[in-house]
Amino acid sequence: MKVLIVDDEEMIRMVLKEYVEFEGGETDEAQDGMEAVLKCRENEYDVILMDVMMPKLDGFSAVKEIRKFSTTPVIMLSARGEEYDKLFGFEIGSDDYVTKPFSPKEVMARIHAVIRRGAHKEEQEDTYEFEGLKIDMKGRNVYVDGAKAELTPKEYELLFYFVQNAGVALTRERLLNKVWGYDFYGDDRTVDTHVKMLRGNLKQYRKYIVTLRGLGYKFEV
Repeated sequence: MKVLIVDDEEMIRMVLKEYVEFEGGETDEAQDGMEAVLKCRENEYDVILMDVMMPKLDGFSAVKEIRKFSTTPVIMLSARGEEYDKLFGFEIGSDDYVTKPFSPKEVMARIHAVIRRGAHKEEQEDTYEFEGLKIDMKGRNVYVDGAKAELTPKEYELLFYFVQNAGVALTRERLLNKVWGYDFYGDDRTVDTHVKMLRGNLKQYRKYIVTLRGLGYKFEV
């Protein structure tokens, strides 16, 4: 794996570099958001560790620029742990958010997690099975213990989006944008209502849709 470490604090870059390379990975470094964007245009990385508060170009702005040309997983690093900051980070396209001070071992675990999720997406499976829950993406069918579940079109789309982003924290706003579309004028309650109906149809497998208090949902198996 090749990791780009973006932080204006040399000590933090040094510690993360040591842990990544200890596990056999390669590292590259950037001291600010502008340098990070340039490096991402010139190189391929498996994961980007992006600090939020930096000179010249902050982490959030850097991620916005990077998302214009790259889907490389981004893990935000920030001393600001407010809910709004985490939500905003997910909305602009980051894949995870770690609050400082952090354990380097935790950061490594997050790195491996986003890489696994990326590999899973690339497989582009047509059928998914989680115990007695079977999801046929191509046929748009869902089976609960062998019985076909009668879902509304939006429930299908919501479930499929959850499965395709398994393990990813999804804000209500992101779900509205991706499932309902950017021109939809509803609010968060629309998402909550559909999730409630979807859970009802999934019966005991509703457990896979986990509520993230104050943020949104995550499909977790």
